[in-house]
This record gives sequence, structure tokens and C-alpha cells, in this order.
Amino acid sequence: MHRFFVENARWISAGFLLLFASSVGQTFFIALSGGEVRRAYGLSNGEYGTLFMAATLTSALALVQLGRLVDHVSAGRVVALIFPMLALGAVGFALSFDLLTLFLGLFVLRLFGQGMMVHTAYTLLGRWFSAERGRAVSLAALGLNAGKAILPLGLLALSNALGWRQAWLAAAAALVLVMLPIAAVLARVERSPGTASGGGRKGSARDWTRAEVLRDPLFYWLLLGMMPPAFISNTIFFHQVHLAEIRGWGLDTFALGFTLYAVVTVFSTLVAGQLVDRFSALQILPTYLLPFGLACLALGTVEAPWAVLAFMALYGIADGLSLILFGSLWPEVYGTRHLGSIRAVLIATMVFLSAVGPGLSGVLIDAGLAFPVQVVAMGVYCVLICLALHGVSKRVAARMALPA
Repeated sequence: MHRFFVENARWISAGFLLLFASSVGQTFFIALSGGEVRRAYGLSNGEYGTLFMAATLTSALALVQLGRLVDHVSAGRVVALIFPMLALGAVGFALSFDLLTLFLGLFVLRLFGQGMMVHTAYTLLGRWFSAERGRAVSLAALGLNAGKAILPLGLLALSNALGWRQAWLAAAAALVLVMLPIAAVLARVERSPGTASGGGRKGSARDWTRAEVLRDPLFYWLLLGMMPPAFISNTIFFHQVHLAEIRGWGLDTFALGFTLYAVVTVFSTLVAGQLVDRFSALQILPTYLLPFGLACLALGTVEAPWAVLAFMALYGIADGLSLILFGSLWPEVYGTRHLGSIRAVLIATMVFLSAVGPGLSGVLIDAGLAFPVQVVAMGVYCVLICLALHGVSKRVAARMALPA
């Protein structure tokens, strides 16, 4: 692993930094300011959740078209676009003065954070690596872990010291002045899978077009298996303040829990990368959600603060697997030539679900359905979908084994 990283440090580091920076537009990061935002604008959980959902859904629609850029524009130019735009979203969020400007700030944050940053990182890694794609993704995906471990505590500290608006302005400055110059240097050199360690392509015998993928019924079953982390985790993290309030937990319980989550996810991610390269993403797919299901059941039924730590540890195991599968499954099954266009649909779907979850849950909370009950239902879903994925993965593997 050390030798592999040294030989490919430029490209792995580029993916790492993109995924790290995406945290600024991720639900877990935005949600940390949720209490202040709701108080500033007099919004209920359901009203703020609906606004967040609308901004995220709009960003998902835009991403379907914008995401194609990665197939046609150099990595360096894409990076030069998305970092300043994400910073612009942070500034807009910080300086918002009514619901319209708040919506616009959230829209840009979601489009270029959870959307384009993640989409660009995974698409470039899938294009740059082949036989050792699992290792490459596992190392780069540590950027997400690092973001979740470091940035929540940093945002809370700045918010307590300066106020939430100033904290977001500081995040924007860091994106443009620190991260952008480094990412631009790293991404300006492209990599061919055959020019370094990890040559031959692994997986599908041909490259599917986006139209062909959308006509494939098995694609939607794979989506059902890959989307729960986006839907469930974003829902829980968006309403973490509400859950902490009804359980009598301090907000720092979740902030500290992210650190435990990050440590567990690091180990899970590194192990998952080795497993994907040794076996395949398809073979791992049917079981990766089981720890997540147990995590939700624990968080939904246990009222003691340690439930947060149990959730974060189990979620860390599942999320480490999820990060690698999300980077490896799609090029393994559908090829790499049209990967940017295909991933645009995938990321848009992920963003769409991450919007529906917080908004729908907020409405249900306002209607009287306790959030812990909702979390238990999410855990049951994870267990049930694992059973379905056993048959789906076998069908996909059988199809891939057929002559082209």
C-alpha cells in the first residue's frame, strides 16, 4: 500500500482533497448550523427541512447536466471551477438575509459540495485507475473521513467564538486561499491506467452508455442497495440537533461521535479497498449494509448517550465499505468511457435522496411521528435490502461473464 501511494500520490491526493473539501456542502456540516439558522429565520424543523430539500432537489436536477463536464473537460479546469463556486455558496449562506438568499446559498453549497466535488473525485479516480481501483479509492476516500473528523469541531469552535456567519466566511476563505491552489496543481496532470501500477481493466467487458444504463432494470436494484447511506445518514445528521434535544444530549455528543466514526471508517475503508481488489465490488455489495442497519436500530431504541457512539462505530464500518463500493462498483459493472455521464445520474440521485430524507422526516416530526421511530424503520430497510441484493449481485455477475 505504501509503495502504491508513493507511485500515485499526485492523483490519490487530488481525490483526497476533493472529497475533503466536499464536506463544506455535505448535510452533516450544514446541519451543525441548523439551530442558529432556524432561530434566525423563525423556522420549524419541517419548514427548514423543506427549504433544504427544495435547494437540494434543485441542485440534483442541475447536476445531471453539469456532471457531464467531467467527461469532456480536463481535470484541472473542472477543479478551477468547482472550488470557487463552493466558496461562493458558503459566502451566500453566511450573508443570507431572507429565505430567498438562504435558498440560493444552500443550492450552491449542495450543487458544488455534495454534488460536483464528490462526482468529480469519484469519476476521476475511476478513470485514472483500473486493476487497483479499490486501493486508490480507499486512500482518496479518507478525505471524507478526515473532513467529518476535523471540520465539525472546527466549525463549532469558530461559531462559538465568532458566530455562525463568520465561521462560514472562514470556510469560504479556506476553500479559495488554501485548498484551490493545491488541488489545481495536483489535478493538472492526467493519468492513464496503463502507465503506472495497476494496468489492465477489471470488470465489464464493454463500456455502457448512459442511455443503456438507464434502460437496464438491474441498475435500479443496484441503486436501491447503494443509496441508503445517502438517504439515511443525511436524514439523521440533519436532525441531530432535534434528536439531541429530545434525548437530553449535548450537541457535542454528535460532534465527538464524528471523531470515533472517522477513526473506524479509516480502518474500514482501507480494508474494503483491499477486499474489492482481491474479490470484487459485486461480491461485497450484499452484506455491507448490515452494520448500518444495526447502527440505526441502536440509535432509535437506546436513549443513553452511548447510543451515539455505537451508531457512529457501526456506521463507520458500513460507510467505509460504502465509499469503496461507490467508487468501484459502477466502473466495474458499466465501464469507464461514459463514467462521468453515468455518475452524474448517480450523484444526482444520491443528492435527491439526501434532500428527500431531511425534508420528509421534518414533516413527519411536525406531524407527530417521533424521529427515533423513523430511525428504527431505516434500520429495518437496511436489513431487508441486503437480502434482495444477494440475488441481484449474482445476476449481474452472470451477465458480466457472458461473451461481449
